[in-house]
Amino acid sequence: MSFRVAMDIGGTFTDVVCYDERTGAVTASKAPTTPGDLAEGVFSALARVVDDPSRISFFVHGTTQGLNALLERKGARVLLLAGEGARDVYQIARGNRDRMFDLRYRKPEPLVPRRDVMEAGGRLDYRGRELAPLDEESVRAAARRAREEGFDAVAVCLLFSYVDPAHELRAGEILREELGDGVLVVLSHEVAREWREYERTSSAVLEAYTGPVVRGYLSRIEQRFAGRGLGVPVHVMQSSGGLVNASYAMRRPLQTLLSGPVGGTMGGVAAARLLGRDNVICVDMGGTSFDVSLVVNGRPDVSAEARVEGYPVLMPIVNLHTIGAGGGSIAYAEAGALRVGPESAGAVPGPACYGRGGTRPTVTDANVVLGRVDPAWFAGGLMTLDVEAARTAVSGLAAELGLDPVRLAEGICDVANAKMAQAIRTLTVEHGVEPREFALVAFGGAGAMHAVFIARELGVSEVVVPRFPGAFSAWGMLEADVRRDLTLPYFRPQDDLDAADLSARLAALEREALDALAGQGVPEERRRVEHALDMRYEGQDYTLTIPLRDAAEPAEPGFLERVAARYADAHTARYGHATPEAPVEFVMLRSTGFGSFPRAAATVPPAPPEAAPTVRDVVFDGVPHRTPVLRRSALDGSFHGPAVVVEETATTVVPPGCLVTVDDNGFLIVKVDQ
Repeated sequence: MSFRVAMDIGGTFTDVVCYDERTGAVTASKAPTTPGDLAEGVFSALARVVDDPSRISFFVHGTTQGLNALLERKGARVLLLAGEGARDVYQIARGNRDRMFDLRYRKPEPLVPRRDVMEAGGRLDYRGRELAPLDEESVRAAARRAREEGFDAVAVCLLFSYVDPAHELRAGEILREELGDGVLVVLSHEVAREWREYERTSSAVLEAYTGPVVRGYLSRIEQRFAGRGLGVPVHVMQSSGGLVNASYAMRRPLQTLLSGPVGGTMGGVAAARLLGRDNVICVDMGGTSFDVSLVVNGRPDVSAEARVEGYPVLMPIVNLHTIGAGGGSIAYAEAGALRVGPESAGAVPGPACYGRGGTRPTVTDANVVLGRVDPAWFAGGLMTLDVEAARTAVSGLAAELGLDPVRLAEGICDVANAKMAQAIRTLTVEHGVEPREFALVAFGGAGAMHAVFIARELGVSEVVVPRFPGAFSAWGMLEADVRRDLTLPYFRPQDDLDAADLSARLAALEREALDALAGQGVPEERRRVEHALDMRYEGQDYTLTIPLRDAAEPAEPGFLERVAARYADAHTARYGHATPEAPVEFVMLRSTGFGSFPRAAATVPPAPPEAAPTVRDVVFDGVPHRTPVLRRSALDGSFHGPAVVVEETATTVVPPGCLVTVDDNGFLIVKVDQ
């Protein structure tokens, strides 16, 4: 066995990266995604990079099955079992408005209508003490209804189960006894053992809503692997940036919600390590969307909670900001002004230049008109683009706006670039982060085409285009660790802190995390655990997560003063101020287990003899420039722009004045002329 394989299953293509452990060679390819049976696309992609599947030693993939079910509202039918008197918690949600000045704002429609919410008698208090025993007959009544009405899943969320899960555990036993394996039973404390009743309920409902789809898909993949004689475990990317095996993912399917896009962030972490840089901005531009994430101090920017489609989720999740801006984004006129996106031409009919019936101008059509795409060698020669169709589409909109078609084409790209730059500011400037202190790592099919222009908007001086940018998310999955996240509520004001008790609880979480990693097949020497505390000033509602050196640190003299100072520093960085004299309190313990794999120390193949580059007119700042079109596989050393670099998975556009260097990793390092 010698091949480590990763796949990113997208809506149009399944990208695959194969690392040969014997030679260090990395191969990337893609195959059409097969929506009717995704396993077919997986095995088609495998066949392009591995001649003998029995030699695969490791397989990981990202899946958007759960996310797609949520986006398309095609998830499971869920029955929600709430605590007595708390039936309306999920419907009421929160009273705050996400968009203060949007007069048409509406809260997201609940995934479970009120008629499908039932109550279970019994009650714990806020300390976990039983005030009334669980009414088991009310749980059995819920099971009967689920069975009779054909529900796919039951989500259980009882008051204060995050303190003591006894009532939820018993409810789960009854439901599984009554319903068998045909109905998914989700217990809120297993999804998110955290306070905030609505957010915990929302997380449990999301897992129940997406779980049957994810479980069914992973089960089919494992069966198909076994049927083809592949004994290697199937691993799945988590939203936190870590890996788990498929059996765990089937038990906790919510963890895979952002499985696909997060691979690119972990690729950014690996790229930052290879480049010797701590901070990078990861931008993934595809046909429909533009995803932004950050690597800060060499680590992915991960939050303990997030919102997905407006629904709160309590779980570690990479901070991703997504907008509707991609190569297929449609340009149109509105009130005499130019607009671009979020509507996309998609894969079918696609941009006009694809020759599949599209007639409306897109960002890709604009790049074709500007000469920034080689129409004869698009996607490594897999497609030949229709230049005249692109010009016709752009000219129609240009006539409507009274503009020259070439000028409009550059305007379309400028508007798209401005939108993408603003998306980056949302994750950086709006959180007190200066983007000029970061390098921009660009990937996705269209990311490298626009990256330098986006960098200029932000004042970023360096753009990095990794190898195989179109399959970079898959490569990032090979660089990720196995990860397990554990939490424990720990409400203590600083005056009541028992440092020895805190240290003992962290040590218990550490043992649990190490055992979980062992269950994932991680060797003992490759396991490690990191700890953190959720803290706040007394009287505050929201918390900040403060890392610890190890589980023993709280028992050391002076711990409270040190951790309070760290909290003040974090508060200043996040909010611009701190109150060091104010008392702090502790809310949550967090322990994260990591299991590392050998890194894919990929070799860079020697550059083949350079073929004579073609030269074409490419428009920059309204002026045509004679520009060489270069094959990336033949590049070495340094060169100045203007240039267009083509390869199988992407096109890189280098404007005049920029210097490009090919580094030892085969990355293109672009010094941006501001």
